[in-house]
Amino acid sequence: MRAFAAAATAVAAPTPARLRLRLPFGPRAPRYGHCRAASSSRLLRVSCGATTMGDETSTSVPAQQQEPTVGAGSVKQQLSRLVISSLRATVPEVEVEPMVEVSAKFADYQCNNAMGLWSKVKGSGTSFKNPNAIGQAIAKNLPSSDIIESTSVAGPGFVNITLSNSWVAKRIQDMLVNGINTWAPILPVKKAVIDFSSPNIAKEMHVGHLRSTIIGDTLARMFEFSNVDVLRRNHVGDWGTQFGMLIEYLFEKFPNWQEIGSQAIGDLQVFYKASKHRFDNDPEFKERAQQGVVRLQGGEEKYREAWKKICDISRSEFDLVYKRLNVELEEKGESFYNPYIPQVLAELNSKGLIQESEGAQVIFIEGYQIPLIVVKRDGGFNYASTDLAALWYRLSVEKAEWIIYVTDVGQQQHFEMFFKAARMAGWLPDPKENKFPKTNHVGFGLVLGSDGKRFRTRSTEVVRLVELLDEAKSRSKSELLQRLTENGKIVDWTDEELEQTSEAVGYGAVKYADLKNNRLTNYTFSFEQMLSDKGNTAVYLQYAHARICSIIRKSNKDVEELKMSGAISLDHPDERVLGLYLIRFAEVVEEACTNLLPNVVCEYLYNLSEMFTKFYTNCQVVGSPEETSRLLLCQATAVVMRQCFQLLGITPVYKL
Repeated sequence: MRAFAAAATAVAAPTPARLRLRLPFGPRAPRYGHCRAASSSRLLRVSCGATTMGDETSTSVPAQQQEPTVGAGSVKQQLSRLVISSLRATVPEVEVEPMVEVSAKFADYQCNNAMGLWSKVKGSGTSFKNPNAIGQAIAKNLPSSDIIESTSVAGPGFVNITLSNSWVAKRIQDMLVNGINTWAPILPVKKAVIDFSSPNIAKEMHVGHLRSTIIGDTLARMFEFSNVDVLRRNHVGDWGTQFGMLIEYLFEKFPNWQEIGSQAIGDLQVFYKASKHRFDNDPEFKERAQQGVVRLQGGEEKYREAWKKICDISRSEFDLVYKRLNVELEEKGESFYNPYIPQVLAELNSKGLIQESEGAQVIFIEGYQIPLIVVKRDGGFNYASTDLAALWYRLSVEKAEWIIYVTDVGQQQHFEMFFKAARMAGWLPDPKENKFPKTNHVGFGLVLGSDGKRFRTRSTEVVRLVELLDEAKSRSKSELLQRLTENGKIVDWTDEELEQTSEAVGYGAVKYADLKNNRLTNYTFSFEQMLSDKGNTAVYLQYAHARICSIIRKSNKDVEELKMSGAISLDHPDERVLGLYLIRFAEVVEEACTNLLPNVVCEYLYNLSEMFTKFYTNCQVVGSPEETSRLLLCQATAVVMRQCFQLLGITPVYKL
């Protein structure tokens, strides 16, 4: 799919006068779009365990440089800072990181350091008699704070922490006044590259690209919300051998192609299939096409002009999908990195990493039977060559600290070898060192049809994304019109509202059906399930959000005024449960970023809607003595739900 001819000279980007090559690289496989994801480490290691993600292990990383300001970060991060102070006072001779987790039963949070500390100090003349004694000391040494209402110690030293109701209420009210951005988690990186979508020029985007695009966009949104500078990279396949085939076919069929422009190509998919058929069945044409690649990559003007025209037509097709999905990307395709490949390979060769094997130049990676090929037998470059050059550029020019690649799980081995080659070159640190820069492959499973096989049309063709998204909108509109007609509310809707709501619900349903699953698993595509208003679907969540908005509207109160003059109280048990879950939003986003799992946000959003339903069922809002406080809780829930929708790339609706 992406091959490089050896005669690669200046292409899309000028080569800097000096290139200091000091980074790592390796091979890559064909992709449904690629996104490289490095495990994000936490500013404060709240948990000491590593999380296996199927493709690579995500490990927490120690805090960087300066301490965050008081009150910054998630609740878990703030509690962890208190625990750090206590640990220093309790066992000053032992360096240990805080282990703070949400408590399932006995309190709101729990510190689990005591048993680990006991194993370190036991037999060393310590005054502590058992883990429980250490837990008691940790609880006693916690600094005074408005956050904590009470503590208790259970079993072998588990320190149970109950948060102050007044502090929880104040945190929610502060968010309402100052904005949801004040709840952004603190991540240990400032700049990240997220490489996703990545279709091949002259080929149709299909459901494989859908997953890469949706998952990559959500990761980018989560990192951006967390104040990370995200470089959204679309590494399109725009420099492969297929261009010789396409260009020669264009020249042959339309000698006057420059005069008739895009009309010569027409439907790019039909044009591609016709040229491929000719390439496979005509040896003379095949030879001309192969020579055409060399002439293109050698910079011959006629070939470059035709190449650009084909790329432009293809991009316009991609943009139809990106516009519907509301996804923004900056294209830096394979051609962009082509000028850097020779110097990158020279750097690797100078370090003794490249060897000759059966006429090709390769890097042997320990633990793998096959080597990483960086120059093919015919002297051409390949995925590995380009990936190495792209990684070098991202590390040394763009100064990215975390580089994340989003592609299907079938490319896992390619990325494992690629990352190991980079470490061999000294471009990336050993993962055990928990240092940056880091790289990660974010793998994802297949989209299946109702028959359990790869999702295709009845004619066994791959599903065109534009048609799939248009179908989602059409079905959404039909169901909305039917419901509004049946309940007599159709007169309250304008045509524009119907159109916008159908888009938001339809496109959102497709996205959420994908994102709610653990990305490593396959999932079955079903319009019926994703557009259902029952269960864990985007439609159900849109209804839940619209319902909250309706409650606030019917109160006839100015919520903007209430949040400045009123106050939140959490006296009813269901008020407290809802309030406590609201303030956990930041650590949920932090977890999703750390482990590169968007489904964590989906799960939180669904649980939040369920908790709100229970609160609303048991706590009268409008007309109650607690109306002001409860309206503010409604507003806070709506604000957090909207932020979750934003992170997932879903447009919220305010009435349904």
